[in-house]
This record gives sequence, C-alpha cells and structure tokens, in this order.
Amino acid sequence: MKLTNQRSAALAALAMTAALALAGCSSGGDDGGGGGGESGGGGGDVSVVMLPKNLGNPYFDTSTKGAKAATDEFGGSFSEVGPDTATPDAQVPFINTAAQQGTQALIVSANDPKAICDALDEARQAGTKVVTFDSDTDPACRDLFVNQASAEGIAEVQVDMIAEQIGDAGEVAILSASANATNQNAWIELMEKDLADNHPDITLVDTVYGNDDDQTSFDKTAALLQSHPDLKGIISPTTVGIAAAARYVSTSDAKGKVAVTGLGTPNQMREYVKDGTVTEFALWNPEDLGYLAAFAADAMVEGTITGAEGDSFTAGKLGDFTVDADATVLLGDPYRFNKDNIDDFDF
Repeated sequence: MKLTNQRSAALAALAMTAALALAGCSSGGDDGGGGGGESGGGGGDVSVVMLPKNLGNPYFDTSTKGAKAATDEFGGSFSEVGPDTATPDAQVPFINTAAQQGTQALIVSANDPKAICDALDEARQAGTKVVTFDSDTDPACRDLFVNQASAEGIAEVQVDMIAEQIGDAGEVAILSASANATNQNAWIELMEKDLADNHPDITLVDTVYGNDDDQTSFDKTAALLQSHPDLKGIISPTTVGIAAAARYVSTSDAKGKVAVTGLGTPNQMREYVKDGTVTEFALWNPEDLGYLAAFAADAMVEGTITGAEGDSFTAGKLGDFTVDADATVLLGDPYRFNKDNIDDFDF
C-alpha cells in the first residue's frame, strides 16, 4: 500500500514529543472534570473536548496532538479528559461533565459500543455534537464517526503481513486490547474470515486480551508462548499490545522464531525493527486522525455538515473529505513500516 502524496507530506513533517502532545490538556480525575479546559486557540468559538479510551497511551497522545493543532487553526478551545484505564463505563462521568459544562463538540474513542450510549444521548440532547474516532459506538449514539481506515483494509494488511512473515503456514495468535473494543473486535472477525478463506495452512490458535495495558499485554505474550510452543506468529492490532509483545520476544528464545506484527507507531517500534524482532507492522497516522476528527467536529457545530451521506468539508492541510454511509468519514489506507522506511517518520 502507498500513502497519497498528501498523506506522505503530512507524515514526513511530524515531530512529536510527549510533552507537546499533552500541552494544555487536563489530567483527568475521578470527578470527570474538564469540559471547560484551557484555550487551544484565540477565538474560543467552538469548544472541543477530546475523550480517548484512556490517558497515558502514546497512540492517543499523538491523536490529541493533532486535534489540538486543528482546534488552534480554526480558533476554538480545547481540552483532553479521560480515565486512567480503558474500561467500558469509565468514560461516562467525563461525558456527563462535558455536557453539563456546555461543550459544543465531544470527540470520543469508545471503550464499548453500548456502555456509554445513554450518556452520549444525554449530551446530544443538551446540544453537544458527538464525533467518535478510532473506535465507534452504536451509530445511533453519535453524530459522526471518523474512521482511521476501513475495517477490511486494516484486517487485510495484518493478515498479509503475518502470512508473508511465516511463509503462509503455522500457528498464530492475536493479542488484542479489551474484549469490548468495537474496532478490535471488528478487525478480528474480518481477520478470522480472511485466514479461513485465503490462508488454509495458517491456524489461529488463540485470542487474548491485554486491555491496552503494557504489563498485562507483556504477561499475555509470555503466556501465549508458554501455552503454544509451536506458535509462529503474534498479531496485535493495538499499539500498546504490539510494543509489549515485541519487548517480551526481543529478549526471549522466541526472537527470530516467532513473528510479531500488527498495528504500532514508528517511535514505539523502531528499536524492535532495528534489532530484528519485528520485520514489518502497519498503522495510519494517529495525529492526522485526531486532526481530521477535530475539523469534522467543527464542521458539525458550524452546520457545514449534518452527517448526511454526501456532505463535504475541508480539513485544513488534509484537504477535502466526504461523509459516507452511516455518517462516517474515512481517513485513508493503512501504511506499512519496516527497516527501509521507519526512520522517515517521527510519531
């Protein structure tokens, strides 16, 4: 797969540090506070609250950086709030507080497709536009979904990579995030079908869940290798999981024998690509995803789009986008990272 020139230019310009990613963001707390937030722009015309699955996740740090940059560009106020752990109900108090504080746009990566629906419905009734990104809710619970890539494309690239790396034969396992994650489950279902239909000599022997926690994912990797001594590959469709799996394999007897692939960020995975633990992995640009989600939220608030199929809007440096069926907007195709190109990226 190849990025468009536009996507490549945006990626090549990235320079991310954790401090910058979190600048101006609230830390989140038990009271769900934060809807007012610190100003991310001059005018404060549109108030935007970013609610990732959990705080302290490098993937979401990067998407938040993009959303804040976009809000700066269109002149709104921006804050990030969220739970420490990615559990189904943990986002509810933050949604409630954002609505109570009159937030105009709430951007959410859902920990569960249904658990936060009641809270989101109340927020929408209060006038808040709800844009999901990365992980969707039931479509009835939000106004728009900004999808990082098609589910089919994400599933296909991961199956293609593991098949290439293990010679299209052998036992593989999946290390996912939480058992309730909408996006993870959709990708896994499609991967299972692709494997069954197109790769008869690959056997999926296990699917385990690291809950997007580094230590849990590390431990699950160890358990997979112990439980399945003939394992040839691990697919981890989560940035936390793939980094933890690679870290474990890099210092174990499985290095060079068990392939690790999935979805990761270049900065997390660089050392494992260079030391030979990981041959190739994939992802979209999470900074662009957050950037697009913020511009989409602004367009919803301003009435430029309503979420109807065929609506169109401009998302700053990323250009023009059109709303597809089921009120979805697609960022683009996944991109493969390997030793030949990984140093071209910094996120």
